[in-house]
Amino acid sequence: MLKSFNMKRKIFLHNQEIEYKLRRSKRAKRMRIAVYCDTSVVVTLPLCADENIVEKFIIEKASWLMDKILHFKNSGHLLLAKTSKRDYSINKESALKLAEERTKLFNKIYKFKFSKIKIKNQKTRWGSCSRRGNLNYNYKLLFLPKHIADYIIVHELCHLQEFNHSRKFWNLVAKAMPDYLDIKRELKNGLSFK
Repeated sequence: MLKSFNMKRKIFLHNQEIEYKLRRSKRAKRMRIAVYCDTSVVVTLPLCADENIVEKFIIEKASWLMDKILHFKNSGHLLLAKTSKRDYSINKESALKLAEERTKLFNKIYKFKFSKIKIKNQKTRWGSCSRRGNLNYNYKLLFLPKHIADYIIVHELCHLQEFNHSRKFWNLVAKAMPDYLDIKRELKNGLSFK
């Protein structure tokens, strides 16, 4: 069975050397480029695509790419992405308290059953919901604007009922957050270009 793999590459854009990771994926149907909050760049390529087109694709998206890197360098996202194990240890309890309080508040609307709330130190995920009913949140939730932290909590809470992103799921999210689309866009802004 063919597996996805990662290769680090470099390219010069706007007189700057940009490192990016080239990732081949059997699931990818088209090439895409993503910029993460730590300013890392990942280009995902379908297995059958020719690698020779990658640099041309990046050059076509150069202005967008450089704007996003600058955006993250100038925003709090970079600070959050580059935190340490020590930061995690210091803030874990406060993050857990916040997550428990807000989950309890929003669950008054839903009345879902869940197992545990866990706080993790992850680079690219704000939250997740396990099949066992555990709600997992990134400790950096603590540093987000309140409305975005609330959106992440509601999002994972709704996965207890709908373990997908169907229309039913988004209707559940809308019960507590009618403006979830605006918040979702705000959270995802700059993370990917398809």
